[in-house]
This record gives sequence, C-alpha cells and structure tokens, in this order.
Amino acid sequence: MSGTVALITGASSGIGEAAALSLASRGASVALVARRADRLAELADRIRGEGGVALVVEADVTSQEAAVAAVRRTVDELGRLDTLVNNAGVMLLGPVVDAPVEEWQRMVSVNVLGLLYTAHAALPHLLAAATNGRRKVADMVNVSSVAGRVARNGSGVYNATKHAVGAFSESLRQEVTGRYVRISLVEPGAVSTELADHNRPEILETIRQRFADVERLEADDVADTIAYIVTRPRHVAVNELLVRPTQQQA
Repeated sequence: MSGTVALITGASSGIGEAAALSLASRGASVALVARRADRLAELADRIRGEGGVALVVEADVTSQEAAVAAVRRTVDELGRLDTLVNNAGVMLLGPVVDAPVEEWQRMVSVNVLGLLYTAHAALPHLLAAATNGRRKVADMVNVSSVAGRVARNGSGVYNATKHAVGAFSESLRQEVTGRYVRISLVEPGAVSTELADHNRPEILETIRQRFADVERLEADDVADTIAYIVTRPRHVAVNELLVRPTQQQA
C-alpha cells in the first residue's frame, strides 16, 4: 500500500486502532479520525515511531460538516485518498419496550448517518484515486456486524442500523464497482473491544453471560480481515466478509 492514503474512522480504539496500525505497517499513510484526540495522538506517535505517516483528525462524524472537513483535511495534508475504513460505531442493546430513545438516536447518528456522511465526502476522492492512482483501484470498507445479518431479541435498533449499512453498501457497490471503487462489508461477531462497555449495567451483564464461554475475536483479527480486502489485486473484490469466533453459534 506504499504511496496510498487511508482514512479510518473510530481510530482511537479497538478495530479502528488495529486497522490503522495494520495499514500503516503495509506502507499506507493514515488519517486517524475520532473524537478522542489524546488517544489519536498516542496512536500517531506509535505509527511514526515505526516509520509510518499518521495524521490526527479530531472529529465527530455524526456532524456532516465535521465529516466533510475530516476528508478535506486528509486530502489537503496527505495528498490523496485511496482507502476509507468506515469503522466508527456504537452498540447500545436492550429491549424496545421502555428503551431510552436517546440510545437509538445515538446509534442512528453514528452507525448510519456518520457512515453516510463520511462515505459521501470521500467518494469523489476514491473515484479519482481509482482513475489516476498507481494502483488504479480504491476501497471503501464499511464495518458492520453479524447483527447486520441476524436479528436478535434485545438488539432491534442496533440490528436496524447494521442492516442499513449492509443495504447501503450493496447499492453503492453496484453504482461504482465498474469504476474500480470496491465497496466491502465486514461483519464481525463478538470482538474483545470497548464496544459493549457503554451499555447500561444490566445489559452489559447479559452480554457477558452470553459470551462467557466464547473465546472472542481480537481487534487485530478484524484488522487482518480489512487488510486482506484492501490488498487484493485490482480485478478482485471481496464484497462481504463475515468473521466470527469459532465458538460463536449466532
């Protein structure tokens, strides 16, 4: 990926952090986008210490203006955009009955609107990279979830947001694949990250019990999946990849 630029949202922890390290180790310059600037700075220092190029972009992509500015700054300072990893997301589970509606609003804002805003801002640059770049191909990887394939009692709105990501990704794939912009959907199962930690205590305990006997994926496992997708030859597109812990049944 030498000579290419990748923008990763949700880069301050978990899958986003691991993906940034993985792509940087393969030669990509990386724009690190998230709200927690202190964590981004630490990650950037690590990448630079290993000889890579990293740009810290503090932004909340639920704001269209912030998403547009993050993409613009990436292109202005790093010169181009070849790869977008739409990873920012939140998972707030629980019954629909008597649910705190603000949790639904947060998930829709981050998981759907944030992804849409960033994708829309990045697309002209991805199309340009596919036309003029050395590799003659560009990539958008949208991180969804097994929840985007299987609906479960207690995760209805999270399911809805991740199904939306899948539908959007497939429609966009059909629109731009003939122009060598590859749209890929990654659907992880249970991963050992901070994602579940923001749930209410009673919901968090339910999640812990469900996966108590499952050896979860690590963020690096999903980052390896993303790196595999974006390093395929120009004529190969991995459109959808479901990756679960071996012991996870659903």
